[in-house]
Amino acid sequence: MSNSEASSGDVIVVGSVNVDLTATGTPVPSAGETRTGDRFAMGLGGKGANQAVAAARAGATTRFVGCVGNDTFGGVATDALRDAGVGLGELHEVDGATGIAHIRVDTASGDNSIFVIPGANTALTPERAVASLRAIASEGAALLLQLEVPLETVVAVAAEAAHLGLRVVLDPAPAQELPASLWNNVEVITPNEHEAGLLSGIEVTDDASAERAGRWFLERGVRVALITRGAAGATLVTGSGAEHLPAAAIEAVDTTAAGDSFAGHLGAALAAGVDLRESVTRALAAGSLAATRPGASESIPTRDEVDRALAARG
Repeated sequence: MSNSEASSGDVIVVGSVNVDLTATGTPVPSAGETRTGDRFAMGLGGKGANQAVAAARAGATTRFVGCVGNDTFGGVATDALRDAGVGLGELHEVDGATGIAHIRVDTASGDNSIFVIPGANTALTPERAVASLRAIASEGAALLLQLEVPLETVVAVAAEAAHLGLRVVLDPAPAQELPASLWNNVEVITPNEHEAGLLSGIEVTDDASAERAGRWFLERGVRVALITRGAAGATLVTGSGAEHLPAAAIEAVDTTAAGDSFAGHLGAALAAGVDLRESVTRALAAGSLAATRPGASESIPTRDEVDRALAARG
């Protein structure tokens, strides 16, 4: 069976919703400096929402748990998630402002810097999130988590998901100190080099240090560590050993949603029963494709686009 014919599985995303306000130009202004940019765009963002869009575009039946405000931006975010085919039965509207991300992208390098105002994302309490998860969980589904909602919510949801038989995939971004109780409830963790270094204390600079960092996570109870390394690909570490998987050579335009594209396609492939190594290969291709396009959620590729990219590589 080809990847495009593989049966879709269920993906549940618990996480943040933002509206991205993106300014693009080069060079990016330094402190006290004003420059004229090339482009402004407003669109759906937030690591949770982006990963939900990615999972849906990868062909998974995707449901989202999160919060938006009762402002104009809440409507923008809700419409965008619905248009992407994400199930919104557990998207909660709360009093106040929707989360906002102010993004600056350097068109010369594709690098970005982001200022996030969490807004309604702080209203995703453990009680609200766990109740939503129980309402929509199906055994064997992949659950995607990130760290842009309250940490206590992430910890509670991971514990409940493990109890319900879900496969928990944690993107530990933005990196912060995590409680020991979380590790045993995480099947797959996907830090980038910077996040892996902050969490493990091991500076990731090459294959060997990436493998050491991956083993640090396994020693704490995580079953699979995936250290994503930009143009160098990813280091996959399991109890059976380590493997370094390459990424496609690309010319980066905007890396804003590359990591979220990786996470969503990874979750969709795992939920569909694709083996781990191939799931990572597909996720790497999805992340690379997203980095070649401007914007956040709008840059995320579909499953068919990933299939074509992998076929072209041979």
